[in-house]
Amino acid sequence: MANISVERDGLVDGMPRDERGYWRPDKDIGLPNPVFSWPPKPVKIAKWLKAYLWPFTIIYIAVTILTWLYLTPELTRMTELRAGWILEIFLRNQLMLIGLATVLHVRLWGRKAQGYQYKWSTKWMSKSKKFLWNDQVRDNVFWSVAGAGTVWTAFEVLMLYAYANGHIAYIDPREQPVSFALILLLAPLWYNFYFYWAHRLLHTRFLYKVAHYVHHKNIDVGPWSGVSMHPIEHVFMYASMLIHPLIGAHPLNMIFQGQFVTFGSIVGHGGFEDMVIKDGVSIPFANYWHSLHHRYFECNYGEPAVPFDHIFGTNYDGSPAAREKMLARRRAMHGS
Repeated sequence: MANISVERDGLVDGMPRDERGYWRPDKDIGLPNPVFSWPPKPVKIAKWLKAYLWPFTIIYIAVTILTWLYLTPELTRMTELRAGWILEIFLRNQLMLIGLATVLHVRLWGRKAQGYQYKWSTKWMSKSKKFLWNDQVRDNVFWSVAGAGTVWTAFEVLMLYAYANGHIAYIDPREQPVSFALILLLAPLWYNFYFYWAHRLLHTRFLYKVAHYVHHKNIDVGPWSGVSMHPIEHVFMYASMLIHPLIGAHPLNMIFQGQFVTFGSIVGHGGFEDMVIKDGVSIPFANYWHSLHHRYFECNYGEPAVPFDHIFGTNYDGSPAAREKMLARRRAMHGS
């Protein structure tokens, strides 16, 4: 890394960047999940589990529990597909999606509260003809609200309707608390497994041209980029919720899966590795590993938690040593 301090528009970075202006976290990037290593490494596994659960998985679980208890209609109301309860869920989902993305966008990208600190690139949301209305933010908001909020709600409504009518048998958390808790805690890992394969499929020539290109218009990503996708891609992503009726999981587990896809995507595309709370204090935030996928396209299709990229040789940690290998693979795929 070059010792380039970015000072632009009155905003200071004070962190080293390479000659292209990109910042790379000063730590190992994308190491495979130690749970899958042999022989076992208990200390590394414990550190991984802490990062896996805190802070975001625990926060998302808490939000889902509150959602189920206070913001979800009684199942007895859902035996028929009526506009009233469907609209309640639609508005609840849209408000959560819009609220989270807006708060993060306003703080980090609107007010620029922490300047360039921990920001992966020195670019901000752009104006370009490749976006609807020539504006990245407006484009991202449209695809997120019109697409993600609608498709997410559709999956949830249809499954709640099936639960309410007894078409899906599900466990009672009071009778099987261990199974219920395990399904809840393993849901993010399931999504990591599912996401790799769904994402590789979306990178096939046909699906990329008709759908996935919408998401990849975003090279420099922000919170609104997380679920800015073509509706076809939304169907792929939210279909991960279908595992829960198949295994007889409780409706709360299914709701958590949908919220995890949404919230995790918004936070993961935040554009900043850490969020600064105050001087000298920050918390881990977004996903540098996936930001490299947006920059180079043919790498890091999944997440290190389920290390398929390492198994199939598509991992890239952003280091100079790995850069040429990644570029050679991309040239082999695209001929340039």
